[in-house]
Amino acid sequence: MDFWDVHSIGFIIAALFFPRITMLCMGICFVPYAHPILFWLSFFLTPRLLIAILATTFYWQTNPVLCIFAWMNALCVGNASNHIAANQVNNRRR
Repeated sequence: MDFWDVHSIGFIIAALFFPRITMLCMGICFVPYAHPILFWLSFFLTPRLLIAILATTFYWQTNPVLCIFAWMNALCVGNASNHIAANQVNNRRR
């Protein structure tokens, strides 16, 4: 199964900016998963990482470039947003 047979570029943009809403609207939360508790914890705590894991699981064979970008998004954007949030908290305390 190829990613582009199932999704469009709009899905990628939505997953980049609104990962939780995208997963809920697109039904990704109902994908059979080995450990449902781990799935829901990652859904609430690290949704970008969950998207990268699911992308690698389902699309690595047909589209490895997409999976690499998903991992870059999970690791880089997640850390950047945490850094920005921490700076805002520190600025409010001053």
